[in-house]
Amino acid sequence: MARGRKPKPTKLKVLQGNPGKRKLNDNEPQPKSKPRGPYCPRWLDKDAKNEWRRIAKELKDIGLLTNVDTAVMAAYCQAYSRWKKAEDAIKKHGMVYKPNKDSNYIQQSPFVSISNKAQEQMRKFIVELGLSPSSRSKIEIPGGEYDGDNFDNFVNAK
Repeated sequence: MARGRKPKPTKLKVLQGNPGKRKLNDNEPQPKSKPRGPYCPRWLDKDAKNEWRRIAKELKDIGLLTNVDTAVMAAYCQAYSRWKKAEDAIKKHGMVYKPNKDSNYIQQSPFVSISNKAQEQMRKFIVELGLSPSSRSKIEIPGGEYDGDNFDNFVNAK
């Protein structure tokens, strides 16, 4: 049985201006964003940490990343790293190989499957974190420009 669309977080609806004008969920848990954090987990590899640093501050500044979102963000960053490594291996070794030197049979490199799976995982996390271009196109910030201030400042802007 199909369940329909996943519900959109209330904070994201507020950022988008609630175009459907439906009643917002006043009882939705709203994790508080702390002045510092969420912190990048130490166990992430180098490429995953770099991706974390690249996007975490902006997500935190607009209220879409809090300490309770650490696992989702870490999983996205690790999938990104896995995808990057697989793409590097494809560049180095090619998309196909001969498993037997004496045969003309060629086989797809396992790195192609790894890359495809990592991209699939990334797409799912991108939707969860509001990172896709279509998600950004629906977010409206009062005054039309994001100045890096926190979520409360631009929600309460006059």
